[in-house]
Amino acid sequence: MVDQPDELRQIRLFHKALADVNRLRIVQRLADGSASVTELIDHVGLSQPLVSWHLGRLRASGIVTTSRIGRETICSLRTEAFSEAAVRERDLLGRAVVR
Repeated sequence: MVDQPDELRQIRLFHKALADVNRLRIVQRLADGSASVTELIDHVGLSQPLVSWHLGRLRASGIVTTSRIGRETICSLRTEAFSEAAVRERDLLGRAVVR
């Protein structure tokens, strides 16, 4: 098995998180502002465990953050994650571009 550099794994993790329609719908909703898990369940129409699973993938990729307010989990979009990913990709993959 070939060892994969951490930088390439990060790029893969970011894109893989966005490669699911339900996760894209969650990101689309969070682009309008923070939301509770309950609000995301209503928006996406999936069960709580499934929404939580998708949020876990988005958190692992650095796209979403969560915080607790009482018994509610509030989710927020890290909009800077997209510019960070673009810079990382340009730095790592841009070298391969023929000019």
